[in-house]
Amino acid sequence: MRAVAARDDLDRLAHLIRLQERSLSGRLVRLLRAVRALALGRTPTGQPLRQAVVRLRQDGAIRTTRRVARRIRHALRSTPPHAGLTPAATHDAYVRAVGADGLAPRILIIAELSLGQCAKYRVWQRVEQLRYLGWACRVVDWRDTGPVLTALQFCTQVVFYRVPAFDSVQTLLAEARRLSLPCWWEVDDLIFDRDLYLRNGNLATLPDAERAQLLLGVGLFRNCMLACDRGIASTPALAEAMRAAGLRDVAVIENALDAETLAVVAGLGAGQARDDGDGPVVVIYGSGTRTHDADFRVAVPGLVAAMAADARLWLQIVGDLAVPGELAAFGDRVEILPGRPYRDYLALLAQADIAIAPLEDCIFNDAKSNIKYIEAAILGLPSVCSPRRAFADAIIDGRNGCLAATDDDWAHALRRLADDAGLRRRIGACGRTDVMTRYAPDRVARQQVAPVFGTPAIPPTDGRLRVLCVNVYYAPRSFGGATLVAEEMVRRLRATGAVEVAVLTSRPAIAGRPHSALRYQEGNVPVLSIDMPPDGDAIAAFDNPAATPVFADFIAAFRPDVVHVHAPQGLGAGMLRVCRERGIPYVVTLHDAWWLCDRQFMVRADDRFCGQARIDPRVCQRCRPQARYLDDRAVLLGQGLRDAALLLSPSAAHRTLHIANGVDPARIVVNRNGFRWPARPRPGRPAELVPRFGYVGGTEAVKGFPLIRAAFEGLDRPDWILRLVDNKLNLGLRSIDVAEWRVRGQLDIVAAYDGETMDAFFDSIDVLLFPSRWPESYGLTVREALARDVWVVASSPGGQAEDIVDGVNGTLIGLDATPADLATAVSALLDRGRFDGYVNPFKDRLATWDAQARDLLDLLRGVVAPESRTL
Repeated sequence: MRAVAARDDLDRLAHLIRLQERSLSGRLVRLLRAVRALALGRTPTGQPLRQAVVRLRQDGAIRTTRRVARRIRHALRSTPPHAGLTPAATHDAYVRAVGADGLAPRILIIAELSLGQCAKYRVWQRVEQLRYLGWACRVVDWRDTGPVLTALQFCTQVVFYRVPAFDSVQTLLAEARRLSLPCWWEVDDLIFDRDLYLRNGNLATLPDAERAQLLLGVGLFRNCMLACDRGIASTPALAEAMRAAGLRDVAVIENALDAETLAVVAGLGAGQARDDGDGPVVVIYGSGTRTHDADFRVAVPGLVAAMAADARLWLQIVGDLAVPGELAAFGDRVEILPGRPYRDYLALLAQADIAIAPLEDCIFNDAKSNIKYIEAAILGLPSVCSPRRAFADAIIDGRNGCLAATDDDWAHALRRLADDAGLRRRIGACGRTDVMTRYAPDRVARQQVAPVFGTPAIPPTDGRLRVLCVNVYYAPRSFGGATLVAEEMVRRLRATGAVEVAVLTSRPAIAGRPHSALRYQEGNVPVLSIDMPPDGDAIAAFDNPAATPVFADFIAAFRPDVVHVHAPQGLGAGMLRVCRERGIPYVVTLHDAWWLCDRQFMVRADDRFCGQARIDPRVCQRCRPQARYLDDRAVLLGQGLRDAALLLSPSAAHRTLHIANGVDPARIVVNRNGFRWPARPRPGRPAELVPRFGYVGGTEAVKGFPLIRAAFEGLDRPDWILRLVDNKLNLGLRSIDVAEWRVRGQLDIVAAYDGETMDAFFDSIDVLLFPSRWPESYGLTVREALARDVWVVASSPGGQAEDIVDGVNGTLIGLDATPADLATAVSALLDRGRFDGYVNPFKDRLATWDAQARDLLDLLRGVVAPESRTL
C-alpha cells in the first residue's frame, strides 16, 4: 500500500510538472530565462549564448525569431473556455459520450480547499446540507486531477467551487461533458469580472506581485464559470453579476449555520452581553486575510471618535491587518491578535461585547455575504455593519443589529451600545433568534439547496437482477478465452431482459490522462475501466489496493445484487473484501488455475506442467524462488474463494482440481462454456487431398508445440498437411519458424482466425491437434472443432478431453505422451485415410452460449435468493 501511495505521488508530481510546462507561468519562466540569457550573453550554465542558440536550432526547439514571437503572443492569450486535453492514442469507445443513467444519485464537489473559511461555508456546509436532503457527496481538491477524473465517473451532478480554468481543469470540464453531467460553477466573491474586481479598494493595499496574481486569475475563473451550465452564488448581488457575465441560470445559496458552529456555540453558552459597570467594552474585528485593509478603514474615523469619547471601549483585531496609525494613540486599548482556528475564534468572539463588519461601498462588497453578522448573532453578540446589500437585507437597524453608513453612524452606534448593556443584550438576542430562524441548517437545506439540486431519487430496478461482471479484459480490449466467455455472458444475460449488467475491467494508461478510472459504454452496457498496474508488479496482480476503492465506488453507484468475477488479474482480491463488507454475494468462475498458482496455468518456468494435484507451497517456492509472497497470496486468494457464494468451473476435471485444494464440493458447480457454433454446414472435402492436421496453441511447450514438431519429424511418410496457426501474423510479426523442421509432409503457416473466418479455418483441416501437457480447465478450441465435424487428438485427463469419446470423435493420448505416442496416433489416422462424410455423433452433448447463459442466470438468481437455489 505504501508503494501504491508513493507511485500515486510520483504520478501526480509528473502530471503537475507537465501542466506547469504547458501553463502560462511555465512558458513565461522559459521566456524570462531566454531574456536573461540575452542580457548576460550566456546561459545559466555558462554556455555562450551563440552556441546555445545554434544547439537549440539543431534540436528544433527554435525555428525563427518570428515563430518564437508568435509562440510568446499565443502564451499570453487567455485560455479559451472550452479548450481541453484530448487523450491521445485512445480507442473511440473511451472518448464517446455516455450518460449517468442507472447510477445512484451522487454530487461531486470539485473545490478550492486551501481557503479554510471559504471551504467551511461553501463546501463542507454544502455537504452537510446535501446529506440532510439524502444526497451522497464527495469532495476533491481541483488540483488532484487523477482523483477528480475518477470521482467524475460515479457522480450524477458536479459542482466546481471557486475553480479556475487551467489546462488541468479544462480536462475535467471536458470529461464532465463526455459523461453528460450537469455542471454548476459556485463562487462567494466577485472574482470573475476584472472591471468590477478593480473597484475593490483592498487590492491597492496589496503588494504588486500579489495583486497581479489575483487579477491574472480573473479570466481563468470567468472561463471556468462560462464553461459550466449553471451557477451558484452566495448572495443575490453576486448572482446578478454572474448573469451579467453571461451565465444565464444562477441560483443563490447563502452562507449559513452548520452543525460545527452550533456545537461550538452550545459549548460556549448563549454569549449574553456582559454588564461590567465601568469595565471595558470590547469591540472585536476579525480580519481573516490581508485583503481587508481598505474595508477596515471605513470604520476607523468612527472608532477613533467613539474610543476618544468613551475610555471603556477597547478594540481587538484578530488576523492579518495593516493597523491604521490613528489607532496608535489608544495604546494597549488596541490589541492585535493572530488568526486562530475557527473554534478558538468563536470562543474569542463570545467574550467580546460588540462585533463590527465594515465594508467599502463598492459592488464587489455588495456581492459579499453577511457571515460576520451571522457568527456574532448566533453568540448573542450585537453587530455594527456597513449597509452593504447582504447586511442590509438581514439587519433591521436598532432591532437585530446596527447599520452604519457614515463616520457619525459608526461613532453613534458604538457609543450607544457601549452605554447600554441592556440594549446590547436585546439586539444580540433578537439577532440570535433571527439567524436561527433564517439560517438554520435544515431550513437552508430545504428552502435554498433543495430547489437547486432536488432530492435524490434512486433509479428503479424494475425487478431485474443487477449483475456486476468483473474481468481483466473487455471490449474494445478483447483478449483470451475468459474474456470471450465474459463478453458473451454479459450480452446474453442482458438480452434476456431480466438482467441489468455492468462491467468492471482494466485498460492501459492513456497518453495525456493521469492515472484514473474511465467509464464508457459497450453495446449499451456501462463499463468502468481502471489503469493496469505497472508491468512486473506481481503483487498488484492479486492485491491492487488502488483498484479497491474504485470498485467500492462502482458498487455504490451501480448497486448490484450479485458480483460475477471472471479473471481478476491486476484488479486484485480487495474487491472481494468490499463485497463481504457490503453484504453483496459474489460468484467466481474459475477459468484457469490462477487462484491456486502464481503462474496461472500450473506451468513451470520451463513451460512444463508442474504435475501437482494438491498445491504444495514448497514446490511452488522452488518454481518461483523470487516470489516471497506466495504464502500471503495463498491466504488472500484462498479466503476469497471460501467467502464466495458460489464457485463455477467450466469442466468436471477443473472442479476436481479445486476440490483437491480445499474447496467445499457443495459450493462449486460446473457451468460449461459455450462457444461459437458453425454458421453453415461443413462443405465437401476435395477428394485428392491428403489428411490435413491443424494446431492453434502457439509455441509454448505446455501446449505441446515441441511434441508436435518431434512427432511429425518422426513420421516417415509424406501423405499429410500440417497447418500451424501463428497468432502474431495479424500483427505483422512471426512467432513460428519451420525453416529447420525436417519433415516429409507439407507445412503451412496461417494467420489466426476470428469469428468471421473460424469456419473457413476448420473447413481447411480434418484433425485438430490439442496435445496440452497439463489438464486444461476447458479447451475452447476442442469444442469449436467437434462442433464442425473435425476429429480431435487431445491429451487426457483434463477439461479438454471431456467431450471426446476415444475412437469415436477423437483420439486421446496421455498428458505425458512422448513424440512416439503422438506419431502413432497420427499414423493411425493417416492409415484410416479420407475423412469424407465424417460427422461427430455427439455434437448434441456440446455446450452452447445460450445454455451456459440460462444456467448462469439460474445460479446467480439462486445466490441472491438462496432458498430458490438447486445445485
